[in-house]
Amino acid sequence: MIGTLDVVVLDCPDTRALARFYAELLGGDIVAFDDDWAEVVLPFAGHRPLLACQRVDDYRAPEWPGQDVPQQIHLDVKVDDLDAGEQAVVAIGATTTGQGTDTFRVYLDPAGHPFCLVVPQD
Repeated sequence: MIGTLDVVVLDCPDTRALARFYAELLGGDIVAFDDDWAEVVLPFAGHRPLLACQRVDDYRAPEWPGQDVPQQIHLDVKVDDLDAGEQAVVAIGATTTGQGTDTFRVYLDPAGHPFCLVVPQD
């Protein structure tokens, strides 16, 4: 092993808005933020890895499922119930894509990054 995961960084146009979204989605705490950088400590990870949001000038949201503008990142979030999960993520600012199966659904965060809600496989 050369190293360990320290920070997952998402490019975005608004660090505060995206940090608030992921803190609410994952139950984390925003521990630092300004116009250019925000950090969210995730409850299951302790102090590391962090989820960070980095402001990018002239930000262009990823195009999913196309790759003209690459995804930049993709997170899977495990939930017990897809319908309840969908209601919750839409309430905090996610956008539905209408894509998925009976085990996952694809959404866009407020900056346009795709992420999936997934249910445990039996």
